[in-house]
Amino acid sequence: MSTEKHWLVRPETIKLLWRVFIAVLALTVAAELVVHLHPHFGFDGWFGFHAWYGFLTCAAMIVFAKGLGLLIKRPDTYYGEDR
Repeated sequence: MSTEKHWLVRPETIKLLWRVFIAVLALTVAAELVVHLHPHFGFDGWFGFHAWYGFLTCAAMIVFAKGLGLLIKRPDTYYGEDR
């Protein structure tokens, strides 16, 4: 059996993937300079609005899910003792 790590868990690959993801996100935001958007409201025409809106919405969903998990979680023995 090989002792070599899978390519997705190597530190250099993780660092490369982060750089690629950040570059793609930056290019997506920079594309707003050349693509004409059709805003329906005043604030959705601001530069970078969709990136910030997506990030803040994702963060809000995570916080909501954590809070919901605290309300509906069950103890480990909810379905009976482990056998």
